[in-house]
Amino acid sequence: MEWTYNLFEPIVTRLDPVWRLFGYQRVEKPMAAVERGVKGLLFDCQMCGQCALSSTGMSCPMNCPKQLRNGPCGGVRQNGNCEVEPDMKCVWVEAWEGSQRMSSDGGARIHEVQPAVDFQLEGTSSWLRVARQKREERIIARSGDSAQQETRV
Repeated sequence: MEWTYNLFEPIVTRLDPVWRLFGYQRVEKPMAAVERGVKGLLFDCQMCGQCALSSTGMSCPMNCPKQLRNGPCGGVRQNGNCEVEPDMKCVWVEAWEGSQRMSSDGGARIHEVQPAVDFQLEGTSSWLRVARQKREERIIARSGDSAQQETRV
């Protein structure tokens, strides 16, 4: 599943000029619909708008009945199932197992603390949000490179 995620992210970020041409607001609804279909099918994504799949072993933490984004609640049953939904495997047990199979970082990202969910972003495209963030990072990196070159002269 990681390869699917790693395939989509660079494509969406490279399409930033297209998103800007049409306007991010205009493409938000169609992109969110595509994202919901793809990630819903592959990862049981709940469309929180702040995707953490790459940090949670490709397991959507929003499937936790308590919607915990930073690890299990402490009520995980001995068989690895959820204390709230006894027939369901704990999302965080799945996340840990998935993170150990991740090849890009060997599962290290599961230790990253995730910010609290901003429920205003629910149903929006995290793909477009990542594309905007990557663009801003490139702009900052370029401006930093320019500043370093000016100080050398």
